[in-house]
Amino acid sequence: MEINQPMNNRIRVMVVDDHPVVRRGISLCLSRQPQIAIVGEAGDGREAIRLARELQPDLILMDIDMPHMTGLAVAEVLQREMPRVKVLILSMHSNSDYVVRIIQSGARGFILKEAPAEELVRAIEMVNAGDAYFSPDVARVALNKFVQGAGNGAETPSLTSREREVLMLIADGLSNKEIACQLNVGVRTVETHRERIMRKLDIHSVAGLTKYAISTGLVTLEKQLVY
Repeated sequence: MEINQPMNNRIRVMVVDDHPVVRRGISLCLSRQPQIAIVGEAGDGREAIRLARELQPDLILMDIDMPHMTGLAVAEVLQREMPRVKVLILSMHSNSDYVVRIIQSGARGFILKEAPAEELVRAIEMVNAGDAYFSPDVARVALNKFVQGAGNGAETPSLTSREREVLMLIADGLSNKEIACQLNVGVRTVETHRERIMRKLDIHSVAGLTKYAISTGLVTLEKQLVY
């Protein structure tokens, strides 16, 4: 759904959430702010990418759990195609494990849906200005986990952007041939990516890879239940 408003010098924001009532509520709340203009809305990841290409907003406020593509997967695509467009992830879950994935995806921050309007506006202003913003509770827990992990010598496996794409499609249940077709690469290339992913994560089954993808926000549990 596209919304036409005069822009002036306001922050051009697009709202992405698969729940229409939540999406409209956020849009109405933000539209009351004189420094913010809502330029569009999307209900899923694919529509978000299409509208972002068309509208070129300054910032996208995006839910993490959506049909077709998660907010993190969309953020990765936008980071490659439109790095000028900033992404602020929105979620009802205070999962600190998402923080590393959010940073890897290219998104600039994470805010809880339960946050007051004043905090949401502040987060949008900070991210638009080039800063990062993470809800304080999530940031504190994530920092504690990071410090504890560093003390134990723990290390988060580092996947390339392409490897995360392949992992997401594996978790979606696609075969090597189907993944190759979707990414426009050879089947052998997909097989190589799959082998590297399994080696890096030390996970050697599709079920294990799917569980990992869900736990790190690449795909949602709700999406898996559809299959």
